[in-house]
Amino acid sequence: MKNKKELMDLSKKQELSIAVMNLISIEEHLAFTAMKTGKKEYLAALNSIREMRKKYLKKLLTNTEGELWCISKHLLSTTMRLMETGTKHFDNMKEAAEYFDAAFDAYTLFWLLQGLGKGNSNGNIKKTRETKK
Repeated sequence: MKNKKELMDLSKKQELSIAVMNLISIEEHLAFTAMKTGKKEYLAALNSIREMRKKYLKKLLTNTEGELWCISKHLLSTTMRLMETGTKHFDNMKEAAEYFDAAFDAYTLFWLLQGLGKGNSNGNIKKTRETKK
């Protein structure tokens, strides 16, 4: 059983993970804005946001072996994009729910991969859908 401090730490990490997702999203928007406007100044802003994202992603990650730094970043990015796609499908709640389920799966996989770095796994990562049941 986790004590209160451990539960609070998880909550803090979850909040930070959502902040990192938003920083990744800002990076994407700044890149597209630079290309659409032709103003390279947006790339300087992108670099500042990127540095901030790297700083906070580093605080989240407990497992960076192999390619897990990049995989972790992409899992968070995927989570955010799937959630945003889900909100654009509220006219079809079944389809929206599919996107939210996929976002939850990506987010769960992010945390499972971090757990591998702490030796918290027996080496088997079951489908994330099964972990919710």
